[in-house]
Amino acid sequence: MSAESDVMVAAGILALLYRITPTAVSEGPAGTATRNYVAEDREGGRWFVKAYPHGTDMEQERQALALGEAARAAGVPVPAVRRTVSGELIASAGGLSVSVTEYVADAETAEGGLSGGRWASVGETVGRLHRVLARHPAGPPRPVAAREVCDVARAGRRLEELLARWVAVPPAPGGFAAWCARTAKQRRAALLEVAARLEKLPGSLTAQIVHGDLASPNLLLRGETVAAVIDFRPPGHRSAAWELGRIVLDPRTVLARPDDWIPGLARAVDSYRTAHPELPPEDLLAVPRVAAGYLACSVYPLSEPLNDPAAVTPALEAYGRARHEAADVMWEHLDEAEEVLRDVLR
Repeated sequence: MSAESDVMVAAGILALLYRITPTAVSEGPAGTATRNYVAEDREGGRWFVKAYPHGTDMEQERQALALGEAARAAGVPVPAVRRTVSGELIASAGGLSVSVTEYVADAETAEGGLSGGRWASVGETVGRLHRVLARHPAGPPRPVAAREVCDVARAGRRLEELLARWVAVPPAPGGFAAWCARTAKQRRAALLEVAARLEKLPGSLTAQIVHGDLASPNLLLRGETVAAVIDFRPPGHRSAAWELGRIVLDPRTVLARPDDWIPGLARAVDSYRTAHPELPPEDLLAVPRVAAGYLACSVYPLSEPLNDPAAVTPALEAYGRARHEAADVMWEHLDEAEEVLRDVLR
């Protein structure tokens, strides 16, 4: 189905199943796997319309939307879901399935990095979110082995597989693919050192229901406050320290503010702890080590030139290089970051 056809079908779904009479439907911010639209209605309201590709597990998407609703009901800034006239979270018609939520105006993603009061605001929001989701019916928090959070053995297998593919399909010299192949070799060679560094984590970390994809594109900011948390994944237990580190130590933040990321991290962790005091301090102290270990064990986006060449854009290239460089910066300053956090957590 073409983009133009999707717009027409989406407009019909809004009118028929949501009782929203659209005066305009335009393409919105691109999603990782979805095609997104912004609709305006006769009353001047604006709606964010997410169109799911064919083959999407719609039950999983319903669970993700319901998780966001639960967080919103407890005061986390999550855009309200507009249900269909029959109370459904997702509507399907004409070969298209969509969900509809409030449009968040005058906001920007956190991809520009954190600074100033944003550190504390993001830490408080994530802490509140985790406090709420720790009571989710899918299950209470539980300890998991730290080696499962940053799985060095799995990273080694994936890097070996990736390097074998690069041998079979040698990249052209000088481009991003060549950088990916070279970086994969460096990552594999560094895994023994990474494993030694991760041995200093506590034996276990706390896993609980979390957002699941709390990356910078899914956190909207308005000034120094969090305007919205979007794009939840279905309920699943993952390390709370991993999720906090993923958003507050985004590689672009670390590299853009080399003198500020450690005190900023401290402000974020302090605000998180105030909002979610139940998370053990050992987990919060582990945030920078887990964040650096996660980047060191990741093969994304080193595999993209092989798996999805069309996804390789200048923005992805820049992000891939930033991930690699930021991991080195975090390892280099890890002792300092942990010492600052110890002072905060005393």
